Amino acid sequence: MNVEHHDLHHEFPEYAATIQALKLGDHHFGKLLDEYNGLTAQIEELEIKDAPVADPLLEDMKKLRLKLKDELYAMLVAHKA
Repeated sequence: MNVEHHDLHHEFPEYAATIQALKLGDHHFGKLLDEYNGLTAQIEELEIKDAPVADPLLEDMKKLRLKLKDELYAMLVAHKA
């Protein structure tokens, strides 16, 4: 199965330096990023293994990942401005 990678550097390559700076200097950003990365890894593992997981559970995981990505993006934009 072809799995698309959703780490923040793939999603927002133009913010690579900002991601690194916030990861090191902003505890809240770092915590959200760790949560986002962990959830992304779980989702990708399930997709790679084509694991039998209930669709609503996988959809909930993806919705949470999207919520986290939105929060992280807002922080990136605010920091760069």
